[in-house]
Amino acid sequence: MGLNLDSRILALALARMVDALANSFLVVVLPLYIGSQIVSLPTFVGTTVQLGAVDFTLTAELLIGIVLSLFGFLNSFSQPFTGSLSDKTGRRTVFLLFGLGLVAIGSAGYLVFTDYLSILVMRALQGIGAAFTIPVTVALVNELSDEDERGGNFGLFNTFRLLGFGVGPIVAGVVISTGPYRIAGIDITGFDAAFLVAVVGALASFVLIALLIDDPERTENEAADDISIAVRDPDGSGLDPVFALGLATIVMALSIAMFAPLANVINTRLDQGTFLFSVQFGATVLANVVFQYPIGRLSDRYGRRPFLVGGFLLLLPTTLAQGFVRSSELMIIARFLQGVAVAAVFAPSLALAGDLAKEGQSGSTLSLLTMGFGLGVAFGTLFSGILVGFGFSVPFVAATVLGTIGLFLVYTQVGETVETSTPTPVGSD
Repeated sequence: MGLNLDSRILALALARMVDALANSFLVVVLPLYIGSQIVSLPTFVGTTVQLGAVDFTLTAELLIGIVLSLFGFLNSFSQPFTGSLSDKTGRRTVFLLFGLGLVAIGSAGYLVFTDYLSILVMRALQGIGAAFTIPVTVALVNELSDEDERGGNFGLFNTFRLLGFGVGPIVAGVVISTGPYRIAGIDITGFDAAFLVAVVGALASFVLIALLIDDPERTENEAADDISIAVRDPDGSGLDPVFALGLATIVMALSIAMFAPLANVINTRLDQGTFLFSVQFGATVLANVVFQYPIGRLSDRYGRRPFLVGGFLLLLPTTLAQGFVRSSELMIIARFLQGVAVAAVFAPSLALAGDLAKEGQSGSTLSLLTMGFGLGVAFGTLFSGILVGFGFSVPFVAATVLGTIGLFLVYTQVGETVETSTPTPVGSD
């Protein structure tokens, strides 16, 4: 199978990389910005309220958590709607450009507004903007891909996206720490410089899409009226395979997202500094970057299902191990192998959903997986902070149990979509 990159897929991947870099900037910048003296916080911060028999303090950290989670939940829950709407209208690029415009406006708003409520509104605007870009982008990748190159194209797309997501926080830290700046006689703080980078990133993606991407040709009847989400398989034998993959994707994303909120606890437990934690965190991203594209291409040749099942089989021990290892080196290995597991699942699952998507319904079909990933990240960061109070290993044990359910769903509900010399039926040994 030769290397044959479609320039349109590459343009979409580059645009998504720049957009992901700009968005991941804000994951680092906003907590620091809200915690600084620049932002005016509500007067109730620091007060204590009584919830039954428990006293609960309204902290700045709570407000930071609300801002960060608002983006994730608005983004995730809106994706089926925006994906379906783009199916119905058949206007992919218009939706994509509109979403990038909202993201840019939200980023620019941080330069103007310095009160907490306005920041909350700007982040909500960005969440809605992302809901327009993510399902539409994967729908375009699906519709521009030949059947025998779909897995590789999704692998390429995810590789670039993860590169942007992984590099963004590092660059953000450098931009903030080396500020303030003086450009053309104007003083710019490190925060303002970071927000400007986010604006420029969104606008650069906008230009790439506007210049290089057109909507795929389609007939009127391809913009299907029936864009409802199927839960049951049409033959009544079980769950719809894409819906089952969406549930499994939530579990997969939850498993990798539980690590970040436990930074201080992990550093204390392993007697390490922040550098080693950053290496452990980045190991999963690195593995995804390295393996997404080759695994996606292999799934085009050998089928989606072997990689989905194998990925979940690897996900279970690598997630569980993180709750019990006692050395920094072993944690790095566990995180890297967990990243390999995620790479084995995500690109083939998107390709399989694309294989099954009906004409004109790529947006609504694939949005189930992109929504599932967003929800998994949102719930993972929330649950790990709660469950760690019962013991360090508890979040990882719980994620492993959920991963077992994800493996069961994939093994019993998801069949093969690629014709191979030895096709694998659902539920076969």
